[in-house]
Amino acid sequence: MAKTNFSYEKRQRELEKKRKADEKARRKAEAKNRPEGEQQADEAGAENADTDATETEAADTDSTVARQE
Repeated sequence: MAKTNFSYEKRQRELEKKRKADEKARRKAEAKNRPEGEQQADEAGAENADTDATETEAADTDSTVARQE
């Protein structure tokens, strides 16, 4: 039975956290520079895009773990 590579999984989690933090900082900076009326519509679209990306990455992670076993 193969052992799991915990350091790889940890690095992937760290990269995901960094990507999310960068995305949040980018959205925050953009929100500062635009009028109030525009801001509401774009935030709703960004939340949906983040959810879709997270679901896809979760599926990728599951398939990677299955291959290692």
